[in-house]
Amino acid sequence: MAQGGSQEQSPVSGVAGRYATALFELATEAKTVDAVATDLDSFSAMIAESADLRRLIGSPAFSAQDQVAAVNALLAKAGIAGLAANFIGLVASKRRLFALPGMIRAYRAKVAEAKGIVSAEVTLAEEPSAAQLKDITATLKDVAGQDVALSVKIDPAIIGGLVVKMGSRMVDASLKTKLNSIRLAMKEVG
Repeated sequence: MAQGGSQEQSPVSGVAGRYATALFELATEAKTVDAVATDLDSFSAMIAESADLRRLIGSPAFSAQDQVAAVNALLAKAGIAGLAANFIGLVASKRRLFALPGMIRAYRAKVAEAKGIVSAEVTLAEEPSAAQLKDITATLKDVAGQDVALSVKIDPAIIGGLVVKMGSRMVDASLKTKLNSIRLAMKEVG
């Protein structure tokens, strides 16, 4: 990527991107990129599971000291230490916890980019089988020409088919979109 914030497409930008980039560089120096990613994923899962934690990181009503104390207690309880714990503590002390989920996503993107892995998001109407996931992953790997980290979303509103987002590309092969296209075509004819 070009220096100086070029307009090259990158999922890493803003405050979250700057923090994630700094963390990634430190983790690379310390040779702990994967360990930090695992710890950040654990903390991200804690955020997803706890409405109280989401409130703590999102509310400006809590002081920096309250946020740091709460986060340090959670990190200790979860067994998260080292660079990831120091990073999360620093983010709390700088009153930037509201941006932590974005920082974690940006860090994951940096790790994936460094490993040559493309992220893809697939939306399906229902939970796919293991065989379907394997086929989707293999197809996307062929299209991308490199490994693919697949995240799956379930949205019954698409009725059937799938919607794939990979980088700046999106393919909407959902039944809902096809039905809407037919509806529009029928209106134009009639």
